[in-house]
Amino acid sequence: MESFIQLRKGTTPRKIHRDLDGLKDDELGRYGFTGRTAHMYRRNDPTAFRTEGPLQGVDVQTTGLRPTDQDDPSGEPLLLFSNDDCRISLSRRAETAPFHTRNVDGDELHFVHEGHGEFETEFGRLSYRPGDYVYIPKGTTYRQVPDDRAHILLIEATEEFRVPEAGVLGRYFPYDPSLVVIPEAEVFEEDGREEYEVRLRHSGQQTSLFYGFNPLDVEGWKGDNFAFTFNIEDHDVITSDSVHLPPTVHLFMQATGVYIMHFLPRPVEGVAGVERVPWYHRNVDLDEVAFYHGGSVFGVDMPAGLISHAPQGIHHGLPERPRERARRRFDVDERVEWKIIAIDTRRRLVPSEAMLAATQTEAPEGGQV
Repeated sequence: MESFIQLRKGTTPRKIHRDLDGLKDDELGRYGFTGRTAHMYRRNDPTAFRTEGPLQGVDVQTTGLRPTDQDDPSGEPLLLFSNDDCRISLSRRAETAPFHTRNVDGDELHFVHEGHGEFETEFGRLSYRPGDYVYIPKGTTYRQVPDDRAHILLIEATEEFRVPEAGVLGRYFPYDPSLVVIPEAEVFEEDGREEYEVRLRHSGQQTSLFYGFNPLDVEGWKGDNFAFTFNIEDHDVITSDSVHLPPTVHLFMQATGVYIMHFLPRPVEGVAGVERVPWYHRNVDLDEVAFYHGGSVFGVDMPAGLISHAPQGIHHGLPERPRERARRRFDVDERVEWKIIAIDTRRRLVPSEAMLAATQTEAPEGGQV
């Protein structure tokens, strides 16, 4: 049960996430920073451990992975993680697929890390560029037409994606919903084929339907269920000068058991003594995945293309070296320029065989946020 009363025992800072005086700030929290919490102030780095057993993090540079759609136009994305609520996959398509796709299990969010092109959908044509989310509602028929090689993180949710409740900031924060790009209705002409294949995605399997016409033949549509794109450049970052805010403040979309958040460029905290980087934590109710889109933090470049998984219950967070660097550079840095996509899930994520085979022996400097 939640309580307004919070206890304080032993040596603690007066205010949260500041003036640590050499101690390590470690949060034991419920429901992803929104439930009951205990902040433990330790002498030692809680991420300095050796692991034996199946429950351990996975860090993989996705530029080294090879989905079958990278070399074969008839190929498919590569599964990275999965649970009963979602699947996270990688697509690196460079050529137009000779088939259409329809996910009959749930909604899709395609995050474009690299590449330009368009998605042909039953709602119309949607161009994409780096930083775009392309939202495809469950059951929608579509086809990707790349201009160059894409690098796309595909997030599938069993239940529909939806925007978070507006809350006290109102409907235009953290982003103005009028900035989503909605396609115009368009009938896509036939190209002379006798049959058009539509591949149904379901439970990691595939069923093909064959039509004697282009299935994207919609003359018009109306309603509030449609495909769209939104670029992270249009996401307004909520900031505080006196405390580092938890990632749940930057929630973009959510589905049952799945939460999509951002770490985006912003001014850094300015009050003396405030910790400017996320504190140590071990979210006991959520698995966390971070996909590094790029940018830099306190003079260190982000490892663009890296995907990092921290299972619930296991400590993670930036190690001491980057924390000390952030403190040393307090009077130097005025901004952080990171671009990180965060995916939190209620159920434990299972890494695919391809992910386990590609796991790095050491996490990159900076670790998982």
